[in-house]
Order: sequence, then structure tokens, then C-alpha cells
Amino acid sequence: MKLISWNVNGIRAVMKKDFIEILYALDADIFCIQETKAQEDQIEVDCELYPYQYKYSAQRKGYSGTMILCKEQPLNVSYGINDAIHDTEGRVITLEYDQYYVVTVYTPNSQDGLKRLDYRMEWDKAFAQYIRSLNKPVMVCGDFNVANEEIDIKNPKTNRRNAGFTDEERDSFKTNLLSFLTDTYRELYPEKVEYSWWSYRFKAREKNAGWRIDYWLVSNDLKEKVRDAKILTDIYGSDHCPVELDIEL
Repeated sequence: MKLISWNVNGIRAVMKKDFIEILYALDADIFCIQETKAQEDQIEVDCELYPYQYKYSAQRKGYSGTMILCKEQPLNVSYGINDAIHDTEGRVITLEYDQYYVVTVYTPNSQDGLKRLDYRMEWDKAFAQYIRSLNKPVMVCGDFNVANEEIDIKNPKTNRRNAGFTDEERDSFKTNLLSFLTDTYRELYPEKVEYSWWSYRFKAREKNAGWRIDYWLVSNDLKEKVRDAKILTDIYGSDHCPVELDIEL
């Protein structure tokens, strides 16, 4: 199986930047999307590869939102994490198949001045509790809005108190998710330096001054089935690039 995750930073914008051609070129079995920034009736992805398409938009227009495209119909689709406090921003979609779940997530950003850090800490606990409640092995992907280790960010020292690289967020990621899930990319490539997000400012992508904040995490009992994990840095159209999971199921 080939699975792709991509924060597109606006589905309507990326549709004008060869998105359909990219879908055909990558030809994934399941394609997960974050930050659609659109309501369901504003999203139309005309791609014959994906007869099954699931959208989950935030109540606030033009904000957040997730989507999954897939070739094989799931047994069940659920939206959110069964928590009214956290389920207004369209951040999680779960597909259930016979032997596993696929979950896409767009984790809340702690924002400038860390004004949403407390909420982010609550979210991490609630999301991890939801993942633990699933009764089959799980593959979880998305923009987790955290660079886990110093190797995952170009300038760790100057970003120490910036959203996405605070001690609180990194510790929370380890405690709540990496305590029972495997970071597939870092498991395979413990010393490789690649990034999945670059600021639009200061020619960051041109200089490769980036962060690795997009992940494929899998249940520990699936990690031996992982064949590869890739960061597709040659694909443009967003401030993020897609990340890929190749797994034998």
C-alpha cells in the first residue's frame, strides 16, 4: 500500500497548481489532506482514481479542515474525536478497514505568542486518548505542528520558544503519541535531515530552512510491515510537501 499525507494550505488554491496531475502521478491508495480551508460544498476533486472522498470542514469558514481520498471503500468513516470541545474545527477523519484504521489529523497550532499553547496541550491528550480507543492497528498521518527533535528543524536554538518547537509541545508529542506509536520516517532514517514545511518568508524553501512537522505514525505492531517512508520535497504547491508511507499489509 502507498499512502500520502499533504497539508495543502488551501484546497482551492492548490487545485490551481497541478493538484490533479500530482494525484495521478503519485497514484496513492489513500491520499490524506489537511488544511483544506473550505466548506464541503466548495471542494470538488475530479479524479477518477478516487471514487471515495470524505471531507470534514471547520465551522469557521476558510479555516482548518481535512479530507481523505481513497480507492477502496472503507467499512466506516468517522469525523472528529468524539469530543464536543475539540470537534468544531474539522481536524480529524478516521477510516476503518478490515485490519486497520487510517487517521488524518491537522493538529492545532499554538500560534504566535503561544496564545493557544494551553489548548494545544489539551488537544494532544484528547487526540491520543481517541487513538488509543481504536481497536485495530492504526496509521496516523498529518501535520502535527511539532518538530520532534533538533534534527527536525533547521534552526533549533533560535526557535526554542516558537510555536511548534517548545519543550511543552515536544514533550507532549513524545508522551501522548510516540509512547505507543512509531515515527516511521525517523525509525528508518535516524540521522537523515529533510524537512516538510518551510515558511513563505525569507526564501526559506529556497534555502531549505525548514521544519519536519508532517508525519506518518503507525502502531508499533505495524512497524515491521513498513517498507519506506518518504518526504517528497520535489512537490510544490503548498508551504508543506507531501509525506509518503509504503507499507505491506
